Amino acid sequence: MTSAIVVGSGPNGLTAAARLARAGLDVTVLEAAAAIGGGTRSSEMIVPGLVHDHCSAFHPIAAASPCFADLDLVGSGGVRWLQPEVDCAHPLDDGSAGALYRSIGRTAEQLGSDGGRWRRYFGYVSEHFDDVFADVSQPVLHLPRHPLSLMSFGSSALLPATTTAKLLSTPRAKALWAGVATHALAPLGRPLTSAVGTMLIASAHARGWVVAEGGSGTIADALAADIERHGGRIETGVRVTSVADLPASDVLMLDVAPSIAADILGDRLPARVARAYRRFRHGPGAFKVDFAIDGDVPWTAESPRAAGTVHLGGGIEEVVASEASIFRGDMPDRPFVLVGQQYLADPGRSVGSVNPLWTYAHVPNGYTGDATESIIAQIERFAPGFRDRIVGTAVRSTTEMSVDNPNYVGGDIIGGATSVRQLVFRPRVALDPYSCGIPGTYLCSASTPPGAGAHGMCGSNAADRALRELD
Repeated sequence: MTSAIVVGSGPNGLTAAARLARAGLDVTVLEAAAAIGGGTRSSEMIVPGLVHDHCSAFHPIAAASPCFADLDLVGSGGVRWLQPEVDCAHPLDDGSAGALYRSIGRTAEQLGSDGGRWRRYFGYVSEHFDDVFADVSQPVLHLPRHPLSLMSFGSSALLPATTTAKLLSTPRAKALWAGVATHALAPLGRPLTSAVGTMLIASAHARGWVVAEGGSGTIADALAADIERHGGRIETGVRVTSVADLPASDVLMLDVAPSIAADILGDRLPARVARAYRRFRHGPGAFKVDFAIDGDVPWTAESPRAAGTVHLGGGIEEVVASEASIFRGDMPDRPFVLVGQQYLADPGRSVGSVNPLWTYAHVPNGYTGDATESIIAQIERFAPGFRDRIVGTAVRSTTEMSVDNPNYVGGDIIGGATSVRQLVFRPRVALDPYSCGIPGTYLCSASTPPGAGAHGMCGSNAADRALRELD
């Protein structure tokens, strides 16, 4: 029987394993941690019964994932998507806020004079989001399935985010755009930095920034159940440091960062591939603080009170300056902070009046300081009195993030710097970015196309390559 070993149980490793197991391979997943899921985990960190997501929290791309549809995660898999009233809000110091709704019409309406521009810029990509994602979820070097939709997206994606912002006129619309574009974790004046923001806004209007009922860990649980139903096995607490430690197999999938793959494969890795993996650059880090709070966050503006995600960074000028600062290695006084209020859509995560609040700040890669107070200060800035509602905290620095998940090198949670080169070619310039240059051996982590997110497409694409080579 053809055998496969998958190292790492993030959503990509688990998806690859599920695809291979369904194809009849004898699959074993090896995970170093005590629990599966990688960044797609949930646990009770502070108060018993209070559910916190470890990293990934909102899943518009996962909701659109073709491989998750093929695996029927939402049907037989038991995953249930829940939608907040407001997908995302970006408050400003004057008490106003830009708001992103699933409805592009409602979003445009509250943006006033910028509403028509918002519709024109994001409307087509939103309407054709599934077609666009079918192409952008593949390596750059492929024959497009939907060339017109891809061209429409590409004309927007190529621009720096700061250039796209010039198409908008109001502070609310500019800040809302900048906050979403900042998910790229790159200086917003660079070419291609509109790509991530455009995809996320289009996904919001097409699918909504949904959460998984019960926590993001339910996605990993559904994938694991599918693997086991098809005869696969998952072993936790098994750290793989060398391919020599592994039993012989026909297929080896590595759901790890490129540098870790180079360590595991050692001298078996072709020199050109080893050099590329060692040169692979990681981006800025995330400093994460989970809060238990009594009641809700006392936001001054109205829309953040109903928003699943709240972006804190002030106006566009401040956001641009903050992101440029962390990329230089300097910690800003007011970092960009993301706040997740998943419990608004999924109240089962709460315990009585105590709610889980998910936050992280963008910080320089490998940042050794403590950003906890900076995060609290940014929330207080837009929600005076927040500090008095804190019941408890759970803090993970960039170092602790990388210990908890070694793929998060220096706290980089998106699988690599979003430079122009690495947006186009990741993890290296190659016709097959998943191949490690060794027959039957593949990289399937978020450092491969299409990149970060709990969508499983990196693993699915790598598994497709493996199955084609086995035929």
